[in-house]
Amino acid sequence: MIKKKIFVTGGSGFLGRHLITKLSKNHIVYAPDSKSINLLNYKDLLKVKNKFDEIYHLAAWTQAGDFCLKYPGDQWIKNQIMNSNILMWWKEKNPNAKLIFIGTSCCYDEKGKFLEKNYLLDKPHQSLMTYAMTKKMLLQGAISLEKQYKMKWLCVVPSTLYGPNYHDDNRQQHFIFDLIKKILLAKYKGTKVKLWGNGLQKRELIHVEDFINNLVKINNKVKNDLVNIGAGSSYSIKYFAKIICEIVNYDFKKIEYDRNKYVGVLNKKISIEKVSNIIPKYKKNLIPIKKGIKQTISWYEKKFY
Repeated sequence: MIKKKIFVTGGSGFLGRHLITKLSKNHIVYAPDSKSINLLNYKDLLKVKNKFDEIYHLAAWTQAGDFCLKYPGDQWIKNQIMNSNILMWWKEKNPNAKLIFIGTSCCYDEKGKFLEKNYLLDKPHQSLMTYAMTKKMLLQGAISLEKQYKMKWLCVVPSTLYGPNYHDDNRQQHFIFDLIKKILLAKYKGTKVKLWGNGLQKRELIHVEDFINNLVKINNKVKNDLVNIGAGSSYSIKYFAKIICEIVNYDFKKIEYDRNKYVGVLNKKISIEKVSNIIPKYKKNLIPIKKGIKQTISWYEKKFY
């Protein structure tokens, strides 16, 4: 295996930490934090003198829940600046590198088929419009540089990631971690479990290890294309809550629902037809959902209880 020099943005995030661990086994990885390289300041990127074989752009200014509703203006400006700076630095300083970046399922129409060919064409849910459009712009930027300068890129779109070693600061958490946290608090501290919505909205999970392993495989086979990396199955919030309750031995019937809270799209399940054609036995080799959730709960309990 050829040892590559790899640059990673967003390396301190959930995906970034797992990805760096994977890539560092065989490659040289440089992943500066935001204090040393502020992606909002292009001059900071110019401090990086090394040349790289690959650039993984994971950084994004966003959070889960209703964050997109609260800060659409800031989200547009900050993400557009960061993405444009990365594209410009790629073109000016590392034109021979391959840019690998993360898309979002928010770009798809919730009533559509979540197919890659519709990524730029679909109209996102209104509540997620700003974030989704910055991701569409990032993809169009890569396509434009490819057309003019023959540069190489790959965009991968994950379903919601889960697994151990999630962030434990004050940022809003993705639904599965929020469910685990609330149910464990109820079990150990006697608090109430109140979930947003009626629990019927559907979501799709893919284990962070599965996502990274398949990302690496796809990167070795594909260039200048967009590929979904999902599980191929979606389940209701109630279904996930019931699994967690069974694992931690908490009474599922005690859960309450706040129907006045923001719930976003009603269903998310990205198509895995394309990735299944690229990687043999793709879905068969994914970590089973109950096994993955049990592993995630085990990590959470050991860390906080």
